[in-house]
Amino acid sequence: MRSAGILMPVTALPSPWGVGTLGAEARSFIDFLVASGQSIWQLLPICPTSYGDSPYQSCSSFAGNPYLIDLDDLCDEGLLEPDEYQTIAWGSDPACVDYGLLYERRFGVLRHAVQRLLDTRRDEFEEFCAREHAWIEDYALFMAIKGACGGAALSAWDEPLRMRDPEALAAVSAELTDEVLFWKGVQCLFFGQWERLRAYAHERGIRLMGDMPIYVAEDSADLWAHPDQFQLDDDLRPIEVAGCPPDGFSATGQLWGNPLFAWDEMAEDGFSWWIERIRFQLGLYDILRIDHFRGFDSYFAIPAGADTAAGGRWREGPGTAFFDTIERELGQCPIVAEDLGFLTPSVYELLEYTGCPGMKVLQFAFDSRDGGGRVYQPHNFVKNCVAYVGTHDNDTALGWLETADPGDVELARAYLHLDEREGEGWGMMRAIWSSVADTAIVMMQDLLELGSEARINTPSTLGGNWCWRALPGFASEELASRLHRQMELYERLPERG
Repeated sequence: MRSAGILMPVTALPSPWGVGTLGAEARSFIDFLVASGQSIWQLLPICPTSYGDSPYQSCSSFAGNPYLIDLDDLCDEGLLEPDEYQTIAWGSDPACVDYGLLYERRFGVLRHAVQRLLDTRRDEFEEFCAREHAWIEDYALFMAIKGACGGAALSAWDEPLRMRDPEALAAVSAELTDEVLFWKGVQCLFFGQWERLRAYAHERGIRLMGDMPIYVAEDSADLWAHPDQFQLDDDLRPIEVAGCPPDGFSATGQLWGNPLFAWDEMAEDGFSWWIERIRFQLGLYDILRIDHFRGFDSYFAIPAGADTAAGGRWREGPGTAFFDTIERELGQCPIVAEDLGFLTPSVYELLEYTGCPGMKVLQFAFDSRDGGGRVYQPHNFVKNCVAYVGTHDNDTALGWLETADPGDVELARAYLHLDEREGEGWGMMRAIWSSVADTAIVMMQDLLELGSEARINTPSTLGGNWCWRALPGFASEELASRLHRQMELYERLPERG
């Protein structure tokens, strides 16, 4: 069935407390999705952010982002007092997240809430910890040690702690008991709010599409607790790291720096870490987008310590054996494959083998820097795909029209019949709504007709990313009505009872 949705990070929702959260504005956005005839809310990863504020560089594949915990909802539950958070300055610009302020001030507020949780709802807390025991113990201890080390990265910890010496872990666990409880409590609060938001969405017929980064950060509980799953030297430091080769967008490529997986060892134990990771994610979302799908066919490996990605090389990934194991253990999974970037025939073969829908990005149909060309033009779409004008790694529609090569823009305007009366951004969205793609997703910024100032992320850059926020009142009745009409025209309205 044809469907449509909106890509909107939780962090980008309005709130007086510095960042979007899982509270009232998230529920209001779900109401907007319903009113505008949408079926899907696509999110960015909801895991904790770390260096560079990127949700694709997280200290945990399982934990939730503490910043997303709604403070007003905690107050309504009796876990916070108004003066414990309403008197704090959370930033001067409502259109931009100030991650520095959040890091300095959010956790102090959450300590009040966690303490009341432990004092008044201990059974709920204990039940949560028992249910999530597979990851919560290592994560909470990792965060407690990290705090005791002044926030230092795992690579800078004393060797006994970094190497998980049993006596050292026992001693530090006893010393940091209260901190371990705090970090467990934060996760209990997060997932309590997440479950309520997911239930609210399901009651209204909205499916949540999550986003799972293929890689994890070097400074993470994942690597610390499961070093055998990664390509590391005897000192637990990466031998090679992840990235992308040079292309039309970057002459030196993209140096992500994530540790690479030890795929041979993973295969020997039946990809057990991956199975639990995907099982967990599918417990959060209705649809799971897996980032950098091509890395399962072959992945780009860059020598650790390199300044750029230019010296990297391609290595063979796990291929069909990985997906056979996932299907055998978890059944048919509602996975969307992020199949963008440099693709070879073997990547296309793997995508066809899995049956997962891939992605079609309209900007790539006309951007001469990419080389994707006609495969991304709507007349070449297939039904089994998810169509976008752009994603979080692209400029907005209007930003692209303003900054792309004039010849590329001229081609797009001619092909798409763009005009100012409709609005050129709306004309680009019309192209994917009217296509044969089973699913069409647009960014909220394009619906609001915003330019490059509202871009979420510029790959290969550090600083200024992941900050954009919508202003209060952005999800208006007028906008919902206009969007609903488009869904009627292109038969993308959901069947709701």
